[in-house]
Amino acid sequence: MARENPIPARLKEARKKAGITQKDLGVRIGMEPSSASGRMNHYEKGRHTPDISTLQRMADELGVPLNYFFCEDELTAELTCLISNMSDVDKKTLINQLTKRT
Repeated sequence: MARENPIPARLKEARKKAGITQKDLGVRIGMEPSSASGRMNHYEKGRHTPDISTLQRMADELGVPLNYFFCEDELTAELTCLISNMSDVDKKTLINQLTKRT
């Protein structure tokens, strides 16, 4: 059974959390102002899927890691954002804690 594409919902959630309109996000990542709102709307409705470089620009603009857009549930999405902001030392500590290494 095919899984639902998580990108549209994640994109809309991150954009709303950032407090910017579809048009503003589109313009900020380099889209023409006249088409930015429509293109972003198509991405958020799942009619079209952005290519990886566009998705990376969106992630950078919205302050989320690229892999956030691929998370299939809210908890994983939240963890992804928290982990992306950790230092490498803290990430290694967390890995050790989760795998019970010494």
